[in-house]
Order: sequence, then structure tokens, then C-alpha cells
Amino acid sequence: MKNILYVILPLLLALLFPADTVAEGAVVLSEPERDVIVRTNDNDTLRISLVTCWPGPEIYELAGHEAIRITGPSFDQVWNYGIFDFNEPNFVGRFVAGKTDYKVVAYPFRWFLPEYISRGSRVEEQELLLTAEEKLRLLQALRENALPENATYRYNYVRNNCATRIVDMVDSASTRRIIYPDTLHYGTFRAAMRAYHRNYPWYQFGIDLVLGSGLDRPITRRQEMFIPVEMNKVFASARFAGNRGAVVGKRIVLNEGRSDAILPPTPWYLTPLAASILMAMLTIATIFVWKIQKRLWRWWLSTYFILCGLAGIVVTYLVFFSSHEATSPNLLILWLNPLQLIIGIGIWFRSMRWPAVAIAGIDVITLSLLLIVRGTHAQISNPAILIMILSGIGLAALYAIIGASESYYNIIGSTPDPSRSPSRQGAGSLSARRATHSRKKGGATKRERH
Repeated sequence: MKNILYVILPLLLALLFPADTVAEGAVVLSEPERDVIVRTNDNDTLRISLVTCWPGPEIYELAGHEAIRITGPSFDQVWNYGIFDFNEPNFVGRFVAGKTDYKVVAYPFRWFLPEYISRGSRVEEQELLLTAEEKLRLLQALRENALPENATYRYNYVRNNCATRIVDMVDSASTRRIIYPDTLHYGTFRAAMRAYHRNYPWYQFGIDLVLGSGLDRPITRRQEMFIPVEMNKVFASARFAGNRGAVVGKRIVLNEGRSDAILPPTPWYLTPLAASILMAMLTIATIFVWKIQKRLWRWWLSTYFILCGLAGIVVTYLVFFSSHEATSPNLLILWLNPLQLIIGIGIWFRSMRWPAVAIAGIDVITLSLLLIVRGTHAQISNPAILIMILSGIGLAALYAIIGASESYYNIIGSTPDPSRSPSRQGAGSLSARRATHSRKKGGATKRERH
């Protein structure tokens, strides 16, 4: 259960960072280095290349990173669109609201490479076969982007990140139309994410919970370049229109990388699927205990619905108030919403019985609808989510049946309200009083005979 809580908020804080490098603050060019770039007019001496860094072990490294490297007669610089600052005021609040700002920063390439070498990630460079005019256009655009008044941009994981920004810059700088291969590898943003998150099932589980159907719309191969490694593959096959040759020339491996650069697969017993199976087993056991012993495991019902309610607070905020990509619409709000707290808490308090029963009855209907449409919504096809929804149907139906029963207080082992009339206290209580009356009457008759 602890892992489920970790998914909702801590992993949410990293939800949109996988493709970019994290930095504590902006790195800026020194005045001499900036002057060298500004004074460079001999474009034939410039060498411009894409630098792709393969995934690392951290959450923000799962899809790798992309940057532009420009080498001249007396400088070697990198333009990095993946800089953000955790120390910005209200960083967490802005992130949850979908208002995270990133920066593009230019700095010496010698500062860039060591991080990826130390973590063992593969780094590959692709030289762009641009004309002298196109190189100048790209250099001028990058310089303009890196100015303090232009450096900050509103980050979006799938549409405006370290890779997509560079693709747009290269497209706009080229005087020749670039034709990218149209062979799809994934087809949707979610499918691409799942491919790169396969060793991190809890992270993907969190994405499937909070990001809805917007991630499942069909996309093009060009849009798949939001993942830097995919961008590397696409550019390797890209060509200039009119049979004007390849876009990429030399491909140089700057660091071979190690097999341990990413973490090994999560053990099956620590995955969301294992947790969902455990929840299903507890749900089945709860139903059997009620069926056989007429006892209700309130602790498990309460735990399940409180977890759903807490997750629902996050999902509700993202659906109605956040501007994050694809947080709305999200059908899982029918399952994860703050109303579930009424069941989780109400099961312990007599005054909340009927509102809790009503919400449980509604849950049975809405969660059943989710099962019906699961084939058209990829997020519901996550096996762990599917099993958890089935558990929710079972628990909600159980509580709705028991809660509406006249013998409710006998089943949960609670003392009925003495102020209630016999007819409202239920058949169980009335039968008990009749039995007591019969015993008293029988005892009196025996004493008289004696």
C-alpha cells in the first residue's frame, strides 16, 4: 500500500521530467565565450551536431536527453533546453498546476559530457549537413533564444521539451524542407512512454492514473521525437526534400555506455500488479468472511476507499485546475475522486452510513461502466488498474448490500442507536428482544410450578 501513495505525489513531481537534464540553476556563458560566438562569421568553419544521451537510472533520465553542439575555430559550446531550477518560488505548486518553466542555456561542451560518462550512459553525436547559410540561421536563432529575456519557456513533456524544441529549431533554420520517415514505432504518446518505462512499472502506473485519453490520440513519427532516443533514430533516416541528400552525416559515439546505466527490472513482487493482486485477495477474503461468518472487515474497506479518495484529490485537481498535457479528460475520476473518503470514513460513523451507502451504490454502476469501455481507453488496460477497479466493484457492492440491510449493526458488530424505534432498529434487534422476552416468560412459569 505504501508504494501506491508514493506514486501519486512523489512520482507526480517527476511526471514531466524524464527527457531533460536537471540543474540547480542556469549556467551562462562567460563574456569572452559569448563574444567569440557573436563575432563568428565564417560559417564554413562551424560544425553543428545533435547530441543524444541515452537513458540513465533516475526518473528524469528514463527517456534520455537531447542538446545541440556547435564547434567553431576557438569555441565548443552546447545549447541545452533542459535546465530548470528547483529553488524557484512555489516550484511544487507551479509544477502541479502545469506551469513549470524551463530554460535554454549555452555553456562549454566540456561541462556537459562528464555527467553522462559518470553515470555510464551512451552518448552519440550526429553532424547536421547544413549549408553555411543554414548554419548561420540556426546559430543566430539559438543565440536569440539564449538571451535572458527569451531563455525561459513553458515546458510540456510531449510537445515542448528538450528534443521537440531542437527539432523545431532545425526545421526553421533549414532552407530545404526536411522529410522525416513516416514509419511509426509506437503510434501514441502512452505507448512510447510504456516502452521506455518498462523497468519502472510504478512510474508508468502513476502516469496511467493521472494522464487520460489525450495520451492515446494517434501521433506521427515526427511527434514520437519527443523522446530523444527516438529523435536520434528519426534524424538518422531523415532526408532533404527533392533528393538533396541526408540530413545527418557523421555519427560519432562520444561514450559507449555501460549495461548498468539503467536500473534492472523491478522484481515482480514489488510491482503494481503484485500490489493489485494482494488487494484482490483481501477483497475476496472480506467477501468470504461476510458470507460465512456474517462479519465485515471494516479495516480493509476503510483502507481501500481512503486510498482511492486521497488519490482522487490529486486526480480531481489535475482534471479541473491543472494545464498539464492530457490530464483531462480522465475517465478514472469516476473511480478516484474525493467522494470515496465518505465511504472510507463513514463506515466507522453511524451518522454517515446512508451517504456512504449511496456512494457505494453509485460506485458499482460507474466502475462497471469503466470495465465496459476499457477496450477503448488504454490507461484502463493497465492490468494493475483493471484489477484494482474490480476490487472496488466487489467492495462497493458488498458495502451497499450490507449498509442497506436492516441487520447492518449486527453485522458490523456495533450497538444500535437506542433512540431509534423498534421498526427502525431492524429485524435482528426485534428478534433478539422477542427471544429475551420468551426466556423471561419461561423462567417465570417454571418458578410458579416449583
